[in-house]
Formats: sequence, C-alpha cells, structure tokens
Amino acid sequence: MADSIWPTIHTERAALADDLDGLTDAQWSTRSLCSEWDVHQALAHLVSSATMTPPKFLRKFAAARFNFDRFTAGEVSRLSRGGPAATLAAFRAAQQRTSAPPGPKETWLGEAFVHGEDIRRPLGIAHDYAAAQVARALQFYAKSNAIIGGRDRVAGLTLRATDTDLSVGSGPLVEGPVMSLLLAASGRPCALDELSGPGVEVLRQRF
Repeated sequence: MADSIWPTIHTERAALADDLDGLTDAQWSTRSLCSEWDVHQALAHLVSSATMTPPKFLRKFAAARFNFDRFTAGEVSRLSRGGPAATLAAFRAAQQRTSAPPGPKETWLGEAFVHGEDIRRPLGIAHDYAAAQVARALQFYAKSNAIIGGRDRVAGLTLRATDTDLSVGSGPLVEGPVMSLLLAASGRPCALDELSGPGVEVLRQRF
C-alpha cells in the first residue's frame, strides 16, 4: 500500500541498530531523553512495540491491572534483563515485523522517530529522517492527546516546518526543522532551542 508506514519503520529500525552496534557499557547506560530510561531501556521499549500484537497487548495490559506505566515498565524490565547485546539482537530480529499494539498507525511511525532521537541525541549521534514521514507523524500528534498529550501541548499555535511543506494549527508561530517540531510536540524540551517564532515561549511554558 502506498500509505504503508512499514517501509519507513523498517528503515529506521535498521539504521538505529547500526548506530548502536559497538556501544560501550557506559554509552548503553547513558540517560535517554525519556528521563525514566537509559539508552538500553529505551531500546527495550522499541523491541516491545515491535513484537507486540493487539491480543498480546490486551493480555499483558490486563495483567498489569490496566495501568499503562506498570505495563510499560514490566516490558522494559523483561526485555532488558539479558543485557544490551541481547536486546540489540532482539531488535534486529524484529526489524521486518509489521505487528504493533492497538492504535492509530501514525503512533508507531512517531515512536520510531521520537524514540530514535531519545536514544541518539544523548549519544551525540546524528541521523537524517524522511521529512515527509516525520511531518505525517507530527500532523497526527498535533491532533491527538493519546499517551503523549501532543494536542494540548501545541493547541493554539501554528507549527511550520522549515525543511518540508507543513503548517499545522493556527495562532502564534513556532517554526523550525520538522523533527524538532515533532520532539517538542512529544514533550522533549531539548528541541525548543532549535525553534523560533513568537509561539516558542508559549510552548515552553507548557513543559
């Protein structure tokens, strides 16, 4: 299908696995942009998403007493206990999978981008993303409060990308690279310094 998310996700998984090959123990223990996880744990979360199916998710979510944070923490603990090499091998093994938890497909596209940056940025690893696909994820997050609260975070603002054809919302302008806009909408304050416009301070106050 022309609108399939999976070729992009498969490409991103392969690129991230290659970037993480050969990390030192200290690098694996580096705090990711997700403050509760280090780099290793953030990768374990991506393995969980890649190997999940809707029935498996519902079973595990029920076992976690329908507490999303408890469910996620359990998955990260389970998939990281074998050490970074085992987690990376599991991630490579799941590279071509097309399964995911229940939810809009743009959610999983966004996860590939945002968690990729959660891992790469603290390690100083640069990566070029497909801007049009990042824009697709941003358009979804700007209209959805599911899990990350993106809609409320960017409400009343215009998000305009400087590296692809995208403008979302209305109100004071926030502009910059589309990945920086996606990170900001996803609650990563490190991206705010990469953005400009009168809406940036409004957005900053929402963190």
